[in-house]
Amino acid sequence: MASMVQQQQNIQGGAPVGPLVIDTQHEDMIHDSQLNYYGTTLATASSDRTIKVYEVGATYQHTGTITGHQGPVWEVAWSHPKFGTLLASCSFDGTAMIHRESPARNWTKIHHYQTTSSTSSSVNSVSFSPHEMGLNLACASSNGEVAVLTHMADDTWNTTTFNDNGLGTNSLSWAPYTGGESPVLRLVTGGCDNRIRFWEQNQTSGAWEEKGTLGGGTGHSDWVRDVAWAPATTPGVDTVASCGEDGLVLIWTRRNGETAWNPVQLHSFGSPVWRVSWSVTGNILAVSSGDSDVSLWKAALDGSWVRCIDVTDTDTGVTAGES
Repeated sequence: MASMVQQQQNIQGGAPVGPLVIDTQHEDMIHDSQLNYYGTTLATASSDRTIKVYEVGATYQHTGTITGHQGPVWEVAWSHPKFGTLLASCSFDGTAMIHRESPARNWTKIHHYQTTSSTSSSVNSVSFSPHEMGLNLACASSNGEVAVLTHMADDTWNTTTFNDNGLGTNSLSWAPYTGGESPVLRLVTGGCDNRIRFWEQNQTSGAWEEKGTLGGGTGHSDWVRDVAWAPATTPGVDTVASCGEDGLVLIWTRRNGETAWNPVQLHSFGSPVWRVSWSVTGNILAVSSGDSDVSLWKAALDGSWVRCIDVTDTDTGVTAGES
């Protein structure tokens, strides 16, 4: 199996650098690939029950294989480097794990989370909170449970859970840190009930409270496969992207003082859309669709979205999209 990493633009020369194609040597399908904070290390998750780690640049080097899961590994997530080199993973086996690299190229499992259902329920998504909010890992499961694992001062982990919906939760994403003396932890989830839900942690009790649900006539008509909260680049504006089995990608926005989220359809693809991911500047959205393509979309001044780049699994380069 191969994974393709789109290199960042050459800063000095200004010339775009083509994709780096990596022969991962995974023995089954790759479900996720994530670069670390610096963009120098890639982790891939596969149905072969392993995670592989690579140093990437002009070329690549395999530096480690992480084992431990007893089922397909769906997602991986890197922590911020202020907490060390930590990598979270989640699997069909009903677990989420946190692995630490120490010393270099040596990985050790430091924490293990198991869903609380009587029968093992797939953990579908993991995500670390903004580093300003501490070391927190959120996990979404097929039983509709969301667990938040918080690292404590005594080096233990505290787990709080809440029920997102009865049909199952496919994805989650943290709200960005926006400053202030008492920042609040917030999450958005995407579920098998075709709904998007917003959650906020009560700062007094620590319990998670639902703060809104999106769906119905203005939302998705099938499972929500992924949600992504955009970086806080415009003061007072929240932006969330969602995608689903219905082939839609929706951009939801809300301004300070408003209670309603306003959706804009980015595009209707002809097949399920699996993943959406924002650039660090929040103005470009990457979309992975069921036809094995990745497309990059940029916001126009009039509020519409324009496809700017297409990358296919057979490409050795990229092609310009619609203008």
